[in-house]
Amino acid sequence: MGLVGCPLTATCAHPRSTPTKFLPAISTMASSYKNRFPHYPLPQSFSLPWMPRAYYKTAAINPTLAPFSKSSQGLTPSKTLPFVSNRTTLFTRYTPDDWYKSNLTNYKESETSRQNAERLRVNTSRMIQDKYQQTKKTQVESTKNLGERVNDIEFWKSELCHELDEMIGETNALTDMKKRLERALAETEAPLQVAQECLLHREKRMGIDLVHDDVEKQLFTEADVIRSCQERMQRYLDKAKAQLASNRAAQHELERDLVNKQAAHRIDDKCHHLRNTSNGISYYRGVEQVDATISVPESWAKFTDDNILRSQGERAASAKLRDNIENLLVMTANEMWHQFNRVNVAFTNRIAEVADAKSKIQTHLAKTLQEIFQIEMNIEAIRKAIRDKGPPLKVAQTRLDERTRRPNVELCRDTAQLRLVNEVHEIDETIQSLQQRLSDAEDMLQMLVHAKSVLEHDLAVKANSLFIDQEKCMGMRKTFPSTARLVGYV
Repeated sequence: MGLVGCPLTATCAHPRSTPTKFLPAISTMASSYKNRFPHYPLPQSFSLPWMPRAYYKTAAINPTLAPFSKSSQGLTPSKTLPFVSNRTTLFTRYTPDDWYKSNLTNYKESETSRQNAERLRVNTSRMIQDKYQQTKKTQVESTKNLGERVNDIEFWKSELCHELDEMIGETNALTDMKKRLERALAETEAPLQVAQECLLHREKRMGIDLVHDDVEKQLFTEADVIRSCQERMQRYLDKAKAQLASNRAAQHELERDLVNKQAAHRIDDKCHHLRNTSNGISYYRGVEQVDATISVPESWAKFTDDNILRSQGERAASAKLRDNIENLLVMTANEMWHQFNRVNVAFTNRIAEVADAKSKIQTHLAKTLQEIFQIEMNIEAIRKAIRDKGPPLKVAQTRLDERTRRPNVELCRDTAQLRLVNEVHEIDETIQSLQQRLSDAEDMLQMLVHAKSVLEHDLAVKANSLFIDQEKCMGMRKTFPSTARLVGYV
C-alpha cells in the first residue's frame, strides 16, 4: 500500500535487481506512476510537500541493520571479530540468527508501513469523499442562497416597478391639474379687467348720478372676490410646483434604485446559473479577502422600502393636493359666478331705476313744455287785452278833454261827467292789473323755462348714466367666461 499521489512498486510484479540504493530510479518511478494512476490536474494553488521531497529525503539515507542486531549489542570493540577482507574465510559479519531477525524486522516494519499506508489511504479516500460532499453541499447552499437573493431582488424590483408606474401616473395627473389651474388663473384676468373697466366707465357719470350705489358696491366686491380667488390659485399653483419637484425627486430615487436592482439581478442571476462546467470561470486570487459590501440584508431591504414609502407618501400628498385644487377650482368658479350674477342683478335694477327716472323726467318735461306754451299764449292774450284797453281809454279821456271846453255853467259835474271819470279810472286800473298779471306770467314763464332747462339737463344725465350702465358695462359683461373655462377644462 502506498500514499495517494506516491509512486508504487510491487515486488511481485517486477523482479528486483540489486541497486546501489534501496529505491528505484526516478525514471522508473515516474513511468510506473504514470502507468498505474490516472492524471488529475491539480490547481496551481495546491502544494503537496509530502510527495517527492519526503520520498527522496528518505531514499537518501542508507539503511543499516546494525541497530537491530542483538548479537552486536553489548559487544566491545575488543570482542568483535577482526575485519577480514576475504569473504571465503571462516569468520562472517552476521550470524544466521541475525539474518532471520533482520528479515523479520524488515517484514514487521514493512507490514507496519503498509498498515499505516492503508489506513492513510482509507482516511484520505474518506476525507476526499467528505470534502467532495462538503464542497458540493456548500456550492448547493451558495446556489440556493443566490436563488433566494435573485427572488428577493425580483420581488423588490416588481415593487419598485409598480410604485414607479403609480408615481409616473400621479405625476402626470398632477401636471394636468397644474395646467388646469394655470388656465383657470389666466381666465380670471378677463373678469377682473371687466370689473375694473366698469368702475372706470361709471366714473364718467355726471351730476347727481355720480352716486355710490349698490352697483358700485357690488363691482368693488367682485374685484375683491376675483383677486382673492387669484391669490388662492397662485398659492396652490406654487404648492403644485413644489409637489411636482418632490414627486420627481422620489421618482428619480425609484428609477436609480430600479437600475441598481436590475444590474444586481443580472449579476446574481448569472452567478446563480454558473456551474463547474460553465465557461468563463477562473481563479481570482484574494477575491474572498476583498469586502466591498456596504450594506446588510436588513439595511438593503430598508433602503428600498424607505424609497417606496417616500414615494407613497409623496403620492398621497400629491393626490390630496389634486383634490384640494379641484375643490378650489369649483369653489372659486362658483364664487365668481355668484358675484357676477349679483353685479348683473344690481346693474339690471339700477338700469330700471334710471330708465324709470328718465321716463318720469320726460313726462315732466313734456308737461312743462306744454305749460310754457300755455303761459306764452296767456301772456300774448294779456298783452292783447292791454292793447285793447287803449281805444276805450282814449275815447273816455278824449270825451273828458272835450267837455272841459264847455262854457261857463255848462261845466256841470253831471252824471255823464262822473261816469266818464269813473270809466277812465276803471280802465287805468284794468290796465294796471293786466300789466301786473303780465309781469306775473312772464315770471312764471321764466320759472318754467328754468324748470325745463333743469329737466333737460337731468334727462341728459340720466341718458348718459343709462348708456354707461346698459350699453358699455352690460355689453362687456356678456363675455364672462363659462364654468368650464373657470375650472380650467378649456
